Amino acid sequence: MDETPIQLPGQTGFYRGKVRDVYYIGDRHLVMVASNRISAFDVVLPRPIPYKGQVLNQIAAHFLQSTASIVPNWLVETPAPMVSVGLKAAPVPVEMVVRGYLSGHAWRQYDAGERQICGVALPNGLRASDPLPEPIITPTTKAKEGHDQDISREEIIGGGLVPVEIYQQMERYSLSLYAAGTRMAAERGLILVDTKYEFGLVDGRVLLMDEVHTPDSSRFFVASGYADRQAQGIPQEQLSKEFVRQWLIAHGFQGRPGEVVPEMSDEWVQEIGERYISLYESITGQRFMRAEHGGFTGENRAQTIKCLNALGYH
Repeated sequence: MDETPIQLPGQTGFYRGKVRDVYYIGDRHLVMVASNRISAFDVVLPRPIPYKGQVLNQIAAHFLQSTASIVPNWLVETPAPMVSVGLKAAPVPVEMVVRGYLSGHAWRQYDAGERQICGVALPNGLRASDPLPEPIITPTTKAKEGHDQDISREEIIGGGLVPVEIYQQMERYSLSLYAAGTRMAAERGLILVDTKYEFGLVDGRVLLMDEVHTPDSSRFFVASGYADRQAQGIPQEQLSKEFVRQWLIAHGFQGRPGEVVPEMSDEWVQEIGERYISLYESITGQRFMRAEHGGFTGENRAQTIKCLNALGYH
């Protein structure tokens, strides 16, 4: 399931991302296959994770469907557990990272003495996992290879990277999605700490693309006991991919030049898979049904082709 190139009806191209494989269909559609590959620090790790593709695809579909009335998105159908079919959008070359709490990359910068992140000023005296005065947007460039780079609103607009009216629409959509995600997380006893959104254009209209509120794109805290943990200065209980990043950091890897990805044992690979399944059930409130056939073959491929046939591709 970490390798998926296949010919599909109407296929005009293929692109392999860090985690997802994308089949371009005709002029207006694409098939996105969430593989079991896992990345951290913008590096694809050497071993696939069981069921990870299914987890990511089904969480993304859950939230895309739940927020479609708030922000238009690309999704048309999910014909198989790890497959989504949707509209092909021209990607906007920045990712919108929304942060409501000081954690992860932002905390590491803050702890190193930075008080401006992507042009956004932060007050002194904050601790790891503290809530920010209000949610902020800290954009990054969208790198095809290597590391995404922090960038400010002023640099994006002033440099002509994104037209001002498009960027303002992305800001409004991002904050609306974060507010909706915060409400939905609270219903599950969770706190949506930070997340990223990607947008594209279809016929000049801004659409939400890719995954939404998955453990690869978002960080959640467990709400119960959050205040006590902050008062005691102990780490928060997280639901995200951060546990993989922390394992890598502890083994001397952060994606920097010359660093080597540590060996991943069978036991560690299985544990990551089980934790992703636990994340799915916690975030969605639904029981995870392990797909009997995880690859993009057989019935999964047949259902995808059936969906494409219904869209007029033969």
